[in-house]
Amino acid sequence: MAVPLTADQLVAALRAEGCAVHEVGGWRTNNRNHKGPWGPVNGVMIHHTVTGPATDVVRLIFDGRSDLPGPLATGCITKDGTVHLVGNGRANHAGGGDPDVLAAVRDESYGGYPPPTHEHDGSPGSVDGNRHFYGFECENRGDGKDPWPPVQYAAMVRATAAICRKHGWSAKSGIGHLEWSDQKPDPRGFDMKDFRHDVAACLALPAGRWEEEDIMPQYVNLGIAEPYTLDLGAWDSIELTSEWADESGHHGTGGSVFARGPARFTGSISLALNGLSVGDCVQVRMTEFEGDDHRADHPIHEVLGTPGGTFAVVPLTKRLAAGRSMRVRLLNQSSAPITVAGAVLTALVWKES
Repeated sequence: MAVPLTADQLVAALRAEGCAVHEVGGWRTNNRNHKGPWGPVNGVMIHHTVTGPATDVVRLIFDGRSDLPGPLATGCITKDGTVHLVGNGRANHAGGGDPDVLAAVRDESYGGYPPPTHEHDGSPGSVDGNRHFYGFECENRGDGKDPWPPVQYAAMVRATAAICRKHGWSAKSGIGHLEWSDQKPDPRGFDMKDFRHDVAACLALPAGRWEEEDIMPQYVNLGIAEPYTLDLGAWDSIELTSEWADESGHHGTGGSVFARGPARFTGSISLALNGLSVGDCVQVRMTEFEGDDHRADHPIHEVLGTPGGTFAVVPLTKRLAAGRSMRVRLLNQSSAPITVAGAVLTALVWKES
């Protein structure tokens, strides 16, 4: 059973970890403890605020809204990397969630991700997360396109690590709101498994020694705007005509390139194919180019036709040398042209020097 940190202990832990801390006036007595117990505490929950630049986001998280009184978190982490402390105790941030997730976090007994959540605030089997989790609301629109500046992301990692270190917890005590409630999408724009990897790296060093260099990947989300026909007999690059997010800038103004070296990336492309006969094959592979010159092919992934349409998710992972770019190409090996009805590429890209 973990007793919640005092205000002084929390401030000391955050500053020792290297966080820039701003104590908002009145935060030490700002809480919802009169509505229910605070503790035992079992973890740290990360959120995005769904706010734009015109919002006084710190004040919002301190005061709350007309339908949800504040504080809405323990702290608000703004885009400049400042940890603004707004609440000391129970806060309206987590709501109801899955008891299986709580047990997995408490026992730190899961792998890359906690078990899938099947509960939310008000559902019959939910448990009170406001009692058990510190919360950090992190300034972001939450649309998957608003970037996470490295200084902000580093502050999120350090703040989570500070609390985990003080309690003797591992990185598995840090979760996202989407891992707690099946009705919540936050935080959007990075993967919590990767976030916990960075928290673990922070905890592996003495407090204040971790550096944020090369920690935050850039989010890329591309696809096709319209279905197109894939003819027989030649490798064909997927033209990624829809751009929902391109933080790395590697896609540029369009075309088939989704990553440019020097960089490394990991992700996937989801394909929907119509007209591919049962048992027929479309091959998928990554191919490296220099400019428009073909340089290297990577292993082939085969997609076999299935009844009622064919769907596949193909992994994309590679390190690219300087001057190289990466495309995804398809080869129709069936007996007739088919339709590529959908293609959605999602990747995290780390730029290298």
